[in-house]
Order: sequence, then structure tokens, then C-alpha cells
Amino acid sequence: MKMRQLGAAGFEVSEVGLGCWQIGGNWGEGVNREIALEILATAAGNGVRFFDTADVYGDGRSEDLIGQFFKHYDGPEIRVATKFGRAAGIYPDGYTEDALRRGIDGSRERLGVEALDLVQLHCIPTEVMRQGEIFDWLRKLQAEGAIRHFGASVETVEEGLICLEQEGLLSLQVIFNLFRQKLVSELLPQAQAKGVGIIVRLPLASGLLSGRYSAQTVFAESDHRNFNRDGAAFNVGETFAGLPFETGVALVEKLKGMLPEGMTVAKLAQRWILDHPAVSTIIPGASAPDQIVRNAAASGFEPLPKALHAELAAFYEDEVKAHIRGAY
Repeated sequence: MKMRQLGAAGFEVSEVGLGCWQIGGNWGEGVNREIALEILATAAGNGVRFFDTADVYGDGRSEDLIGQFFKHYDGPEIRVATKFGRAAGIYPDGYTEDALRRGIDGSRERLGVEALDLVQLHCIPTEVMRQGEIFDWLRKLQAEGAIRHFGASVETVEEGLICLEQEGLLSLQVIFNLFRQKLVSELLPQAQAKGVGIIVRLPLASGLLSGRYSAQTVFAESDHRNFNRDGAAFNVGETFAGLPFETGVALVEKLKGMLPEGMTVAKLAQRWILDHPAVSTIIPGASAPDQIVRNAAASGFEPLPKALHAELAAFYEDEVKAHIRGAY
């Protein structure tokens, strides 16, 4: 596993991290405690040194499980990023310094740490970001030693650019994959110029880019890939990168015709992201330990040829771009 720097003033992270939404277990078919701890252990054993979670993943269960894991872990240092801003009573208009402090204290307790490595604003309203007061509160908590760094998870290029104006911002978490290439031209270069790290969520577009789905694939009733495929519950872009499912499946079939010999769609998708120097880490999720092994291997793949990058950029412009829905 190769390592990269998260932000100019940050810390080292593995190129492939672990998104810990699934282990929260409050969507899809759920992940029991034993499997969740096995997923975390397998990640650590495969060189993953960065976990990404949030206070609302399983109403704190994801953070709690990570805290339990660390009680018995004695390997190389693993950094943990969590998030604040989407809990009931806070989103969309309950943002106060007191609410932030209570949220931070809750995350510290569940994770079992004195100071959080990284706290990210969790897709909060654009206007709250623009007003900027919440960043002052984060800087105050940083000065007090409750958090080491702060960043923001955003949904649009506009939101990312707003956050880049904030002094001390360490990172941006973004949706960036073969189906969501808009960030290449503006947001990524500006983040890199400002020394802000990029954390990539949904690198496989909710599994579409694993290449395992067909038009007949059925998801559990409680799975966001079922109930949010058209944006009924939250930003439609967070599910299948904003593509209608059937359209996404068809586009994956076209991608299969562009694969170099011996490469899968998932390998192509993850390597493509890591070929962008502005990216610090990708955070695919996992509901089973074997998925960790496959994802972690992406760090060892050779960079894609420039000609293939050009072909994939044209594929996005000509075949994908017009079908994306949701904030972007």
C-alpha cells in the first residue's frame, strides 16, 4: 500500500482508505458486529491507514465499532476522519457552536480519543458554508485541542470553492469517479494549489463501477441503492453518481470494451482516480472482508496510459455527462 499526504499541513494516509458507512448497519442488509470488526481488521492488515466515518452512520454505531476495534489494535497508526452536520435537530438549520461542541464530544467519546484527527462538515447547506461562522467554531475547537484538523464533505464544485477560501481547511471530500469527472478542470487544481487534500467518496459509484450489476439486479428495500436511486431521501448524486441505474449499467458495458488486457472495470475505475495527483485517498466501503482485499490492491496498479485517459475523458463528455442528475 502506497501512502500520500493529506493536505500540505496534514498527515499521511493510505492511497486506499475505508469508508465506514456500511459498518454502521442502518441501511441495506446490515453488517453485524463480528463482521464489522473483521472488516476493520482486514483493512488494517492490508495496509489501510485511513478510516472515514460520521456521527450519523448507524446513529453513532460506526464510530463506536471503530472505537472498539482500536481498544485491541496495536499495529501501525491509523487516522480516523469523522463528520458533523447531518444529525436530526441540526440539519438543515440547527447549526450553533454549542451543537457542534456536543457533536464533537460525542464522536470523541465513541471513538475513544482525546482529539479527533479530522472533522469534516457533512454536506451542510451551501449558505451555512458561505456565511462561514461554523469554520470559526472549528478553528476554536482546534485551538482548544478537541480536533487536530477540519475539512468539509461537499456535493458541488461551488461548495468546494467556497470552502477553499477558509483558512486552515485541510481537506475536501468529494464524489469523483469515471462518471463524475467535472472536478478535473477547476476544483482539483485549486485544491492542490492551496495545499488542500482530496478524499474521494463513491469511487465505484455505489457499486456500478464494480462491473457486477445488471439491469435485473435488485437491492434490499432498505438499501439506498433502492430507496434513493431517484433522490427521494437525499441528494440523488450520492447514489450511482446521479445516473439512472439502467443507464449506468449500460455505460459500464461500454467501459468493458475499453479495458486493457487483464484489467477489470473496478481496477480501471480506482486506478483512474489515483492517477490524479490532487487526490490523497479513495474511500470505498465494504460489507465483507474480501472486498477490502480487492480494493486495497488498487494502490499497486500501474498508472493508466495517457491515451486511455484521453479516451475516458471523451467517454465522459460524449456518453455520460448529459445523464447526471442532482447537485454537481
